[in-house]
Amino acid sequence: MKNKNFKFLTVLSGLLILNVVACTNLDESVLGSKFVNTNTTSSAADLAGVYSVLNGFTDQANLYALQEHTTDEMMGPTRGTDWGDFGTWRKLHQHTWDPFHNQINATWDQLNTGVYRATQVIESATDDQIKAQASFLRAFFMFQVVDLFGQQPFRNPTDSPDTNPKVMTRSEATDFLIKDLEFAESTLPLGAPGKANKTAAQALLAKVYLNQAVYKGATLGGPYTFAQADMDKVIDYCNRVISTSGKFLTPTYFDNFAPNNSTTSTEEIFVISNDEGNAPGNAQNRYFMTTHYNQIPSGWNGFTTLADFYHSFEPTDQRLGGNRPGLTDKIGLKSGFLVGQQYGPAGKKLTDRSGNPLIFTEQANLLFAKEADGIRVIKYLPEPNATNDGVVGQPGNDYIFLRYADVLLMKAEAILRGGNDPQGKTALELVNDLRSVRGASTLNALDESTLLAERGRELYWEGWRRNDMIRFGVFNDPVDQRATKSAPTKTLFPIPQRAIDTNPNLTQNSGY
Repeated sequence: MKNKNFKFLTVLSGLLILNVVACTNLDESVLGSKFVNTNTTSSAADLAGVYSVLNGFTDQANLYALQEHTTDEMMGPTRGTDWGDFGTWRKLHQHTWDPFHNQINATWDQLNTGVYRATQVIESATDDQIKAQASFLRAFFMFQVVDLFGQQPFRNPTDSPDTNPKVMTRSEATDFLIKDLEFAESTLPLGAPGKANKTAAQALLAKVYLNQAVYKGATLGGPYTFAQADMDKVIDYCNRVISTSGKFLTPTYFDNFAPNNSTTSTEEIFVISNDEGNAPGNAQNRYFMTTHYNQIPSGWNGFTTLADFYHSFEPTDQRLGGNRPGLTDKIGLKSGFLVGQQYGPAGKKLTDRSGNPLIFTEQANLLFAKEADGIRVIKYLPEPNATNDGVVGQPGNDYIFLRYADVLLMKAEAILRGGNDPQGKTALELVNDLRSVRGASTLNALDESTLLAERGRELYWEGWRRNDMIRFGVFNDPVDQRATKSAPTKTLFPIPQRAIDTNPNLTQNSGY
């Protein structure tokens, strides 16, 4: 990949960047997992500094890469000298990372910066609304730490700089973040999706309880025992969203990801709110990371989906994508999955850099791919510029973390795993209701494999696939370009070695 588009920043410089963009008076210094606080009061400006950490999650690397490249729906082929990047993408897809992997290190820093900033606000805020928003955000960051790393270093802002942060176990951290979410859920209003709100707390609580069997399981990598009490909790929180949020499935799937999705989507629960020309959590990485240099937009010719995943869709399924009015007719780009001959404005057939027809193939070799190899994905839709020779640089797509369709599928899964729904719905009914809106055929039966496939079709490239595959017990199974089953210990990433070196309370995860 071109250096101008992506650089591997050092831990220190990455955290300095976070501080610069924070728009906050929080004063912190970072070394591994040690934080020092010299601030004694919190305000709305401090809370903005917590929200700003979310903006980094729209990058194609780090958190997003850990949750997607490790799965059956994304990989980053090396194309000649492009996208080699010292093997960082290949190691994720092939499950060969180690405690020194640059993106694992950066994700650890990013998430724990969010946890600490939120803790500073919580400890010193006098306004319950500020405190509740910070509590939700801390739980959101901590959920990711629990999910990825299984240990949570934690420092109170009043602790001495020389005190090593204590470390919560996976189970302890799960209980801790549930309390944060319960406070947020009881305190916050329904609110807009661009800020922490009651509905977002309910949806995240459902997700935490759905994963409790993983986070509190006796055996790393499973098998997992899903307690009925947990599944009943999932259903309860999903029903609260369904009953009070006013959300419903968006009739046209890609309206959820359009440049004006704040008005066209009826599913947004928790997002980064972006306006055209003012997009702090810019969604443009999601198409630049996959489009070819000669397409509009001219991208980085990087990531692809896997052919097996592409073939899991029915031809009538909206989620497969196709011509998009206002997009395809202007710049040639389609929504969803791009395979075969690609086109530009006025239906012109595009070529690659050697002048050959730009035909995206179904297959791509992770180590030695040609520039047109691999199926590309356009989930967030770009906005053509006034002359249709490019796209708007800061589009207004809200960047989505939680949405309504996920809530319906979580409820279906909890019912399938033995939970009781007071509303009397079955898991099959919920899934078929969703499939009907998406233009897919009616299922006659539903099992775990079918439900996991449906979650993939609905939520692909949204950052949930690794979490889902682990819960369904298939994360370590072979996929295209990873021929052998990986060890169950790969369901957790290693604690970065330099974090262990600076905090003896941390212990390395099994298998590393």
